[in-house]
Amino acid sequence: MQRRSFLKQSGLLTAGALTLSQSNLFANAPAKTINPFGAQLYSVRDMMPKDPKGVMTQLAQMGYKQFESYSGPQGFLWGMQPKEIKLFLDGLGVKMVSTHFNYRAEVDKPDQLKKSIEMAHDAGLTYLLCPFYGPQKTWDEWKKVADQFNTVGEEVKKAGLKFGYHNHDYSFRPLDGKLPQDFLLDNTDPKYVMFELDLCWIDVAGVNTEEHLKKYGKRYELCHVKDYKVQDGKPVQNDLGKGNVDFKKTLRIAMNSGIKYFLVEQEQYPESSIISMKNDAEYMKQLSV
Repeated sequence: MQRRSFLKQSGLLTAGALTLSQSNLFANAPAKTINPFGAQLYSVRDMMPKDPKGVMTQLAQMGYKQFESYSGPQGFLWGMQPKEIKLFLDGLGVKMVSTHFNYRAEVDKPDQLKKSIEMAHDAGLTYLLCPFYGPQKTWDEWKKVADQFNTVGEEVKKAGLKFGYHNHDYSFRPLDGKLPQDFLLDNTDPKYVMFELDLCWIDVAGVNTEEHLKKYGKRYELCHVKDYKVQDGKPVQNDLGKGNVDFKKTLRIAMNSGIKYFLVEQEQYPESSIISMKNDAEYMKQLSV
């Protein structure tokens, strides 16, 4: 899985906390809880390779009913066969809805890509997601990314799955006055490419989440629920509710826009990954938006 360090990819914070426009969006809307909610297993990447079944069991016991996997050292099915992991998760009362996979390593290897698609399909997943591509220097380079997404998305769709892209802050930072994220949304075919919105990274980049979802909300089907606070001019992730993101408003906007899956992800921890995930689960259970 190609991930750069959190602080390197985020750079200096260029904007403050989420700035949502004042509207009547919430005035007459009844409060809702988010149930079920899920977890991105990368949040416990320090523990998963050693005991994937044990860690997933702990997360299920905390209240996470959906998992999003990632390409760990044993692959995104953690050394298990598709039917084996599906049976195991069924026993926990959990559904693995999606996975991040090693997109850049597989996109030019048709056999490997085909294998990942087949494994995801047989394990009962719905989504295969590119987790990170990296900033591009020109619009021609971004055009190649968009075209490639369309091609891969078409192959994924043939297997009955959906292909998508998970953003970091770089695609929400202007290039020649325009946002690469908007370019990807405008230049990919909705039949083949959907998107997963990281609610932390869009905020770090200083983009108004409400305005973005008003325009593009129908393209997003999943989101990462992630919080951060600013330390020494840089974003540092924190347990949910202890940072800058206003989740009562942000998650209600996401729900109203049609986002279907709410997946907790945390990559930095005040104490430990498993303690943070427990705290995050308790926050999600109590949150009313």
